[in-house]
Amino acid sequence: MEQSFEVENLKCGGCARTIENALRADQRVTQVTVDLSCSVVAIEAAADLRQEVAATLTRLGYPVKGSVEGLRSAAAVAKSFVSCAVGRLSGRD
Repeated sequence: MEQSFEVENLKCGGCARTIENALRADQRVTQVTVDLSCSVVAIEAAADLRQEVAATLTRLGYPVKGSVEGLRSAAAVAKSFVSCAVGRLSGRD
């Protein structure tokens, strides 16, 4: 079952790498695709994981568009900078 999420704060390959690594850690997820051009994260999984994936994305700083406002939105932006940096560092050989 493919499930797609339009997310906020997605900026670069570091962001994408962090998202991919976090979502692939769930053994129920068989594929993860991050499209930077339209800020969409797509997963392939046998079960409906919409709530779990949305929670993971929010925890990383990439909430589903329109799901957070105000201070929670500012906190998500801050988290995304940290997640982005971690993703960039994890991609270095």
